[in-house]
Amino acid sequence: MKFIRLFGRHICLPLLFFAGICVFLWSNARAVENPETQQANQNNLEAYTSEINQTYVYPFRAGNISLPGNAAEVDNMFLPPSAFPGAEYCEHCHQEAYHEWRQSLHANAFRAPFYRTSVNILIRTKGIVFSRHCDSCHNPIVVLSGMMTPSAQGDRSFDRDGVTCMVCHSIQSVSSKLGNGSYVMGVPAVVVDANGKRVPGIVPDTEILAHLDRHVAAVIQPFYRTPEFCSACHKANLPPMLNDYKWIRAFTTYDEWQNSKFSQSNPLTYYTADRQTCQNCHMKREPITLPDYGASNGMLASHRWLAGNTAVPFYYGYDEQVKKTIAFLQSGNYLNMDIFALRLGETGRLIAPLGSVPFTLKAGSVVETYVVIQNKGIGHSLLPEVRDLYQAWVQFTVKDVNGSAIYQSGFLKPDGMVDERAHIFNNRPVDTTGNFVDNHKVWTIHSVAYDNTIQAGSSTLIRYQFQVPQTVKGPLTITASVEYRHFRQSYLNNVFGKDHPAYPIVELASRSRTLNIGKNQPTAPLPSDNPDWMRWNNAGIAFLDEQQYAYALNAFEHVVHLQPEYEDGFINIGITYIAWEKYSQARAPLEKALKMRPDDARALYYMALVERRERHSREEIIDLEKVVAQYPYCRDARRELGISYYQQNRSDDAILQFQALQAIDPDDLAAHYNLSILYYRKGLKKQAEEQAAQYTIKRVDPSAPTYSLDYLRKHPEISIESVPWHMHTDVKQNALDVTGQQ
Repeated sequence: MKFIRLFGRHICLPLLFFAGICVFLWSNARAVENPETQQANQNNLEAYTSEINQTYVYPFRAGNISLPGNAAEVDNMFLPPSAFPGAEYCEHCHQEAYHEWRQSLHANAFRAPFYRTSVNILIRTKGIVFSRHCDSCHNPIVVLSGMMTPSAQGDRSFDRDGVTCMVCHSIQSVSSKLGNGSYVMGVPAVVVDANGKRVPGIVPDTEILAHLDRHVAAVIQPFYRTPEFCSACHKANLPPMLNDYKWIRAFTTYDEWQNSKFSQSNPLTYYTADRQTCQNCHMKREPITLPDYGASNGMLASHRWLAGNTAVPFYYGYDEQVKKTIAFLQSGNYLNMDIFALRLGETGRLIAPLGSVPFTLKAGSVVETYVVIQNKGIGHSLLPEVRDLYQAWVQFTVKDVNGSAIYQSGFLKPDGMVDERAHIFNNRPVDTTGNFVDNHKVWTIHSVAYDNTIQAGSSTLIRYQFQVPQTVKGPLTITASVEYRHFRQSYLNNVFGKDHPAYPIVELASRSRTLNIGKNQPTAPLPSDNPDWMRWNNAGIAFLDEQQYAYALNAFEHVVHLQPEYEDGFINIGITYIAWEKYSQARAPLEKALKMRPDDARALYYMALVERRERHSREEIIDLEKVVAQYPYCRDARRELGISYYQQNRSDDAILQFQALQAIDPDDLAAHYNLSILYYRKGLKKQAEEQAAQYTIKRVDPSAPTYSLDYLRKHPEISIESVPWHMHTDVKQNALDVTGQQ
């Protein structure tokens, strides 16, 4: 017997077996069709798995190699790191893809100090096995190779490559239900044999080029082009085994897309659009600058995955990636900024839409400014994922003719921190002590003090109040912009200390307007401005989201006046009445929309809610059945139809709807709750208990809001962000008394 170093580990094996391993690693050059070699490879994988299992710790479930993550291998085996051909090997034929990938977040998902800071705290606090939750996405090789265990030793040079080429291109299936790395990995292979069986190991470039069809069969799966492929990692939860508390949904970028206008699966969105996938936006085909056999007509799907990550390429000096990321963010396709209205203290009248109506502004007036931001082109929320680390905020300034600021919100302070009273699109998770969960210590989260975002296709309204100086002479310039930084300054300070360069801040959208002292006449719109009816519609959506129903109703009535053929305007009026619990008044506008288009699924859905309130059960079910027939992946329609069937004692039909709902969203509380009752009534005790347990673990802890309240009491300067609608102001109360503004 002899001790040898195998896959970075010291293992006692016969020398003859070591020779077999060498065949697996290096001798596939001429053995693509050799069954004996393939069997040897399989035997070697089994031997490696057996060896790892002798010391591998399974603290949560025997045999599950990645919990609390969800990564798996197709045969539930461990894969040695050397089984994954390195990115440099792929570079031989794919220089452009390699060049782009090297600068991407995927390539640096594990080694970047921003990630290491948080995951190292987890390892020090709870142990290395818990980091499987994170590394199932950030470093799949370390999880699947069995190195996420206390006794693991070996070469970890693969860490520098994070999510490398053969990680993504070896995945055989994914689940869009779980997240946290919910993929199934096959044995990495760059070719298949004549029977379609995957051939592990390195294959010479010449053999690949001679069998391109077999190469494609090995490294490309049709589902790679679907959003479901991305969902494996761009969806996450915090399970009880991680936090010793309960199940908490962390982020749902995939679900946000699936529920948006871009998936074309949900008729309840405010706008319609052509179907767009994650790949359509983040992997657009672009001209190549380096040779790449994967290109077609000189174009290749981008392997930069441009999105919001400016920090990692900035840290590593990838200037090209930084520039392209900023250009991506500033393309103008994502947000629409509208300084929509003013309200003057002396009159209290809403002047809207600003620029289309005349008004008079007096020196000394107290002015409220209504800024509406529309998420028009993002297939998910702003911001979509770890909102506790990222920063997007509104910068609002009012300047006089000399450029001096008379009011500002959302400015940067000298230390790089954002003004505490800014309107900010992030969240504030808190622990049981009522303190902010800093450094992304997600296992300590028990509540969220606030969570500000703009969902895809929706709008938000931010109010600002300032006083015009009595001595002002010239015009005032109001500017509102959305600024973005990855990461927040305090987290950068946690990672590097306070002595570090200023990380990029990107302006995502901006709009300015000039206010004259005295009379102001209507002005011509900019090409980027929405038409007035749409400006009213966006304002109405924002008012509705803030539960300002009278204002929302007024806005939508302006919409149908200006655009009488816009059926969604009437539907929005109906939705406002329903939210206001004025169901009988919702019927007329919904009927008008259905007269314009009888099969409109959005109108039918809300009409069904009216029918339910008025106890017209037959009509309620007919309407919802029509919606489900048109949009079988609409979560809300499935849920409401299940409830309708349940109320009519159609138990089997209700079960089918809730099961279909769980196939779309396995975390839906209504489905868990109702199925637990329905299964129990049918004598299916085990299934009923499973659903009841899921409902119990996933519903919000009733005591959790007290932790948020503690945090907000400690931080009154930002507690305003937890209120559905609020005013950003520096106007003193005596100034309000002078103008009569309440």
